[in-house]
Order: sequence, then structure tokens, then C-alpha cells
Amino acid sequence: MSVSSPSVFLLSVSGQVEAGRFMGGDNLHFNYCFTAGQDWEVVSGLEECVSQTACCSDDERQLFVWNFPIDITYKSTNPFGWPQIILSVYGTDFFGNIVIVGYTACHVPITPGTHTRRLKTFVPESASTIQKLMSWLTGRRPEFLNPKIIAQGRGREVKPRLTNVSEDEQFGRRPKNLSIYRPRDERYFGRRTQLNGSPEPFV
Repeated sequence: MSVSSPSVFLLSVSGQVEAGRFMGGDNLHFNYCFTAGQDWEVVSGLEECVSQTACCSDDERQLFVWNFPIDITYKSTNPFGWPQIILSVYGTDFFGNIVIVGYTACHVPITPGTHTRRLKTFVPESASTIQKLMSWLTGRRPEFLNPKIIAQGRGREVKPRLTNVSEDEQFGRRPKNLSIYRPRDERYFGRRTQLNGSPEPFV
């Protein structure tokens, strides 16, 4: 009796968005969503979610602490389009309007184990000083209708941006049956999926 090899592999991701440092603003929350290639399918867990609201800490670290859990499992037949997580952080401005504070994204780590990522956020800028003043007065600052666009390389060069601050995530990754889909050139695969750099511990 022959045993056939599995036709798919599973990728289980669990972790949390721990904390962030942001200049100004208070009462911050974030939305997260995952994006992946066409061959990837969510088996269990949440692909999109909204966190609770956090206030800035009173100590010298000035942190917004969420410790918000992430748990999702994918299945796929192809490692192309490796999953990415996208974070959109929102807060309130001087007039009490809910405005975008920062966007960021990173690939899910490709190696098993526990990983920590420190991510820098950015926000789109208005094209002119007048538009910037009007957006500040009306509380309608530039933002993306579809945040998943920041996970795509195409067209990003035409969008003005302003670097903000950092946010920390911790991942635990458990692959299953991934070895049967090992790419021929592992070095190229590594460069492709680690565009956001090596992990940096949260201090």
C-alpha cells in the first residue's frame, strides 16, 4: 500500500502586537489584516481584526501597550506570495477626530520559532501646504482606502510618505509539510521573503 505525499502545506502563525512609540496623540488603536498570494487559503483564525484602545504610559518609555493576540493558519500549494501582516494605527487629533497615525507591514517569518520584529510606520503626506492645512482643520488626513496596497511593490514610489516611529510584533511560526516545497534556490527565496530585514529584539 503506497502512501501519497501531501498536496498542501500548512503555515500556523501565532503571536501578538506588543507595543508602539508614537509622537503625539493618545488613545491609539490599530487594525491588522493579512495579505497573501492567490494560492494561499485561510484555514482558521482571523484575517482582519481591530485592537483595543491604548493610552500612553506615564513612565520614561512613553509606550502604547496593546499585547494584542494574532492567530491564523494558512494552507497553500506554493510558497509564492508569502503572507504579510499590515497594521494601520489610528488615534485622535486635537479636535477629537479619528485620524491615521501610521501604516506598516512585514512578511511572516520564514523560519520556525519565536521572532520579534520592530517596524517603522509612515503616513501619506498632502501634496501641498494648503492641502495639509485643510486636512488638519477638517480632520480628514490623507489615508489609503485599501491598506493592503502598502504590501505591494508596484506603484509605491508615487505615494509621498513621512516616517513616524516604531511598533513591535512577536511571532511564533509552525510549518507543516513545507519541506516538500523547498525552492531550488534557497538564497533567492530568503531575500525575497525577508525584505523587512533581520529580527531586532525589543528592549
